Amino acid sequence: MKKVVFIINPISGIGKQKGIESLIVKHVDAAAFDYTIVYTGKAGDATEISKDAASRGLDAVVAVGGDGTVNETAQGLIGSETAMGIIPTGSGNGLSRHLKIPMNPAKAIRILNTFKTEKIDTATLNDKLFVSMAGLGFDAKVAKEFAKSGKRGFGKYFSIATTAYTRYKPRKYTMLIDGKEITRKALMINFANSNQFGNNTSIDPNAKLNDGFIDVCIVSKVPYWKTLFLAPLLFMKRFDHTSYVEIIQAKEVEVVRKKGKSGHLDGDPFIAGKNVHLKIQPLSLKVIIP
Repeated sequence: MKKVVFIINPISGIGKQKGIESLIVKHVDAAAFDYTIVYTGKAGDATEISKDAASRGLDAVVAVGGDGTVNETAQGLIGSETAMGIIPTGSGNGLSRHLKIPMNPAKAIRILNTFKTEKIDTATLNDKLFVSMAGLGFDAKVAKEFAKSGKRGFGKYFSIATTAYTRYKPRKYTMLIDGKEITRKALMINFANSNQFGNNTSIDPNAKLNDGFIDVCIVSKVPYWKTLFLAPLLFMKRFDHTSYVEIIQAKEVEVVRKKGKSGHLDGDPFIAGKNVHLKIQPLSLKVIIP
């Protein structure tokens, strides 16, 4: 029997995690899995639980939550043979969407029964892990305001983003990308490991989780009067065809900026500072996939 721990974040997303225990009991193959269920109480709990599971040689740790819970869980599993499963109950669910894990919790649980796995890349930004997406600039500001609001869901995120957009001024970034220096004035710099910007939108639909590269997405500010016409391209996975996005693949990146210090890792804000260092960690995380 495979030994598995389910980590449930009781406050993730918009409430889909409620009643998850009964769904686990109903849909997990009890003949194949010896499992326990634990709840997080504070930030960092998922990392400690997953690190302990990996040290004991458990077969899998399943993150029940959003991108933040997935990030914390992954932190404890990097470089181990303990696989990470995901039951997406968050607001954005970026990694889950890229991996085509169903948003329906019952269906996501049944995926776990197949125990099909593959290894994917992760990356670090100033030695802090991200799995799906990290960023500097406008989206980092929105992530910070979204976290401060205490509310979840796409509606709240959209409201914060649209309000901030009119006032946010592009900033200058000097980047050393695999040894080549470039300078750009940009609305934001995204580091894409997956093809998901969140909520099924995409700036870089061709990003791959196992190619050994991070895609550096340099996004210029779209004039406000054009946003109504171009915003749908994010959902159509065609925004990268516009002149407002430049994408450069990289293994290592250094960024220097004069203004701003915020960043985000898989949607969670953090203080990145003015000097930023990014590095790819190829095939460092084992995940359960459909």
